[in-house]
Amino acid sequence: MLKIGPLLFESRLLLGTGKYPSFTIQRQAVEVSKTEILTFAIRRMNIFEPSQPNFLEQLDTSRYTLLPNTAGAKTAAEAVRIAKLAKASGLCDMIKVEVIGCDKTLLPDPMETLKATEELVKEGFIVLPYTSDDVVLARKLQEAGCHAVMPGASPIGSGQGIINPVNLRFIIEQAAVPVIVDAGIGSPADAAAAMELGADGVLLNTAVSGANDPVKMAKAMRLAIEAGRLGFEAGRIAKKRYATASSPVEGMSIG
Repeated sequence: MLKIGPLLFESRLLLGTGKYPSFTIQRQAVEVSKTEILTFAIRRMNIFEPSQPNFLEQLDTSRYTLLPNTAGAKTAAEAVRIAKLAKASGLCDMIKVEVIGCDKTLLPDPMETLKATEELVKEGFIVLPYTSDDVVLARKLQEAGCHAVMPGASPIGSGQGIINPVNLRFIIEQAAVPVIVDAGIGSPADAAAAMELGADGVLLNTAVSGANDPVKMAKAMRLAIEAGRLGFEAGRIAKKRYATASSPVEGMSIG
């Protein structure tokens, strides 16, 4: 089970809801993924305007935990304001903190992310900050009281997969809260690799919504995350320089 704050989930796949070709494909992808957590940008939704269609109207949201994010925020103050807007709308007390510090790389601003996390924890939110693969920052976010750390595998939407497995492993090893790999996942192999490193979950969007067949890719990601987690729990064999016979040779007769 994946435990985030007081909440428990069977699925370790967190799915974004943006950029799907249609609401129908989005709904089918969500259903086949078997995700229990859906994330979306508050600033890209007219949640108080009933005349504007959005994905909340297309899904049975009672089946999911909603994870609004603060995408578009450039400062801690903006992120806190967006989070409070989400809470006021009655969506959820859980928030993904996203404070972008570089428009070209879309990498998060570490100082503003930490400030926003500290403030929102004080406000009683379940806080999941999106961060780079900075090992020290991940520790400081935990010390600030966050309920999960969300390091990126690589830049948002890049599909490059895990470019720094060493730092990601360090973050996982020191974590006292769930580590959910977020951003840059491009294929099921990337998702499985993240889980084999010991991540508690994976959040992705573009890898599914931008695939040639989003519905089929959503299923592939679900299976990859399940396989990666099982592989991590089972424990892989050590790598060796030379071959080792898989069948015992003792007791074999020669002739």
